[in-house]
Amino acid sequence: MDHHHPQHSVSVAGVIIDDQGRALLTQRRDNDHWEAPGGVLERDEDITTGLLREIHEETGLHVEPVTLTGVYKNMTRGIIALVFRCKVIGGHLTETDETRAFRWVTADEVQELASEAFAIRVLDAMHHDHPPAVRQHDGVHLLEPL
Repeated sequence: MDHHHPQHSVSVAGVIIDDQGRALLTQRRDNDHWEAPGGVLERDEDITTGLLREIHEETGLHVEPVTLTGVYKNMTRGIIALVFRCKVIGGHLTETDETRAFRWVTADEVQELASEAFAIRVLDAMHHDHPPAVRQHDGVHLLEPL
């Protein structure tokens, strides 16, 4: 392995959709941003285990992944995010050390609350009839494909 080049990290996020077609957003304690629950995978952790762990840690919910809805790269920080549409199978929403609030939102509300780079992940997941999206961003704004 060449240690002279920076490595990427991989994160996972779950866009939890309720029976009314709304998505769950969490408000982070560290920066007050509204996002889908998720986080960085541990090195020895498989994707599904990490997804389920992160969602439970941030929401108290147990979910089932339904489908991959997008792959996103933060070009500034070298983070690749895998985003999945999920459904709740148990648990209760619970504030945590990482999460200060929750909100079930419509597509319009997502765009009002979340930055463009994070809103698009939720919007992509809310479209049941689209193939997984592949996008890049700078942490705030989407970037055009090269």
